[in-house]
Amino acid sequence: MRGRLVSVGLSVLVVACGLIAAPRDPFTLDRAAEQWVARTLKALSADEKIGQLIVPSFESNFLSTDSDTFEALARLVRDYHVGGFHVFGASQAAPSVLLNAGYGTVILGQPFSAAFLINRLQALSAVPLLNTADFETGVGFRIFGATAFPRQMAMGAIPGADGLRLVREEARITGIEARALGVQVNFAPVADVNNNARNPVINIRSYGENPERVAALVAAYVAGARDGRMIATIKHFPGHGDTDVDSHLGLPVISYDRARLNGIELVPFRRGIAQGAEAVMAAHIVLPALDPSPSTPATFSRPILHDLLRTELGFGGLVYTDSMSMDAVAKMVSPEEGAVRALLAGADQVLHSPDPIAAFAGIKAALTAGRLSPAQIDASVERVLRAKASVGLHLQRAIDLDAVPTMVGGRAHDAIAQEAFARAVTLVKDDRHQVPLAAPRDAPILYVSVLDYPSGWQIAAPSRTFIPELKKRWPNVTSIEVSDHTPMSELDLVRAVAPRYGAVVASVFVRSTSGSGRLDLAPELVRLLRDLARITERGAIPFVTTFFGNPYTAAFVPELPATLLTYDFYDATERAAVRAIAGETAIGGKLPITLSPELKAGHGLDRSVTGTRD
Repeated sequence: MRGRLVSVGLSVLVVACGLIAAPRDPFTLDRAAEQWVARTLKALSADEKIGQLIVPSFESNFLSTDSDTFEALARLVRDYHVGGFHVFGASQAAPSVLLNAGYGTVILGQPFSAAFLINRLQALSAVPLLNTADFETGVGFRIFGATAFPRQMAMGAIPGADGLRLVREEARITGIEARALGVQVNFAPVADVNNNARNPVINIRSYGENPERVAALVAAYVAGARDGRMIATIKHFPGHGDTDVDSHLGLPVISYDRARLNGIELVPFRRGIAQGAEAVMAAHIVLPALDPSPSTPATFSRPILHDLLRTELGFGGLVYTDSMSMDAVAKMVSPEEGAVRALLAGADQVLHSPDPIAAFAGIKAALTAGRLSPAQIDASVERVLRAKASVGLHLQRAIDLDAVPTMVGGRAHDAIAQEAFARAVTLVKDDRHQVPLAAPRDAPILYVSVLDYPSGWQIAAPSRTFIPELKKRWPNVTSIEVSDHTPMSELDLVRAVAPRYGAVVASVFVRSTSGSGRLDLAPELVRLLRDLARITERGAIPFVTTFFGNPYTAAFVPELPATLLTYDFYDATERAAVRAIAGETAIGGKLPITLSPELKAGHGLDRSVTGTRD
């Protein structure tokens, strides 16, 4: 009851301030499309309408028609009328797609497997399927051979108009490639403002800590997605950037007051909505200032999804839940209840339920019992249909498989991505003026690859690219890998041999991986880096360190003489870092976050191209 009074009070306040806006429909339809929406909505049965609100998932594997997996997917289409599918990578793949360097395996879906499976499912569906994916860093994030861009924080490190231009180009290219595979909705951009260094789940997925800059980049992404005929989804509403709990593992709480939320968390969402974002994803986070109901995440909160998002911010597009399989909600309620509570709060589509058939049954029972009204179901289904018509699914749902090789990947798209990787590299310290590294070609180089922990590398293979690229410039490289599993005797050996080399180069790999529950570099590895800084200073030996992944780790080793940040893990990131160290590309990235009082957001040293070495 208290929560309802607060909600009403908020509405009164909004009316008094003149802030309420009628929800704006971001889907621009012509007369024929409008007629298709009205005609289709009228023809759907109650069961068919319920199905339109459910988005299960599949992995981009080849599937025989005579297989249990394909039959299960076909049943979801035929019997449960699902609105679309969420497209993951693959759980099995050809050897060429297995990127294994001893740290775990990256298995990506194949473009043809994804597109062919989508075509087969589209052919079975009475209503065109609206398909989604997490292409946060481009289609190459999930699909082998497609274009991969840097993480959002790396894009946020590219200063000024160049950053806006490259983000818009990223979204446009991602849209072209996604649509070529049959995916119309991308769950990007991340609109969260990462102002918590201990955030284990957003971190490098955010553009940074400055709300206005994040907002500008979000707007650029939304505009680029429209250029590529893709529906952009701003997430995770109303802001997941200041949490220190991973919602894959638990239920985060943001306890700030409304004024603080208005000034930081909501800024990028307002801008994205004003730019015409067609979809918003709700976060599995609790915000007592917006809804004081105990343990009620935004996913289940009507004051947040209806009163704030729909009424106050005037958003009229699609509202998705975040994955309903995440522990934050999956451990709280059953799949049936979770689906119903999300719709009651104001969501339109229930994403990745742990049991989509149970979700269907739960919604049907709630509709029969009067807990959900037919009018509310119709409103959500109409938004889903409008989204489908806005991307032309009412006219053409099948993918041209012959066009996939010309639309996905390619040198032109890759050139834009490589520019972004290079421009994102940020030099935050160079106390001894050793960047670019001036060591002669025949100098012996000690390369130390420092890993947070050696297992579970499913998004990268640390130093796989860095080492061969380093050897192209300095052939006499000795490579050593250390991690939290390395015995102290081996760490001592690194200290002992360091003075024998003409230069020391270190790469530090620290993940902020969803679901890992880990975020830091082991203390003994921090001590090793500090000792190497002292050893190289005594011997006047150049020492350059590049941080991959979590950039906040650099704040724990201020003693390092030369520090570069990349905010990422990809092969392209490692290649860009070596080129920057060698002076082959200019360095101009600026910190999108604050690391310390001395290294504030906006800081970054510039270095021009120095040419070839002797």
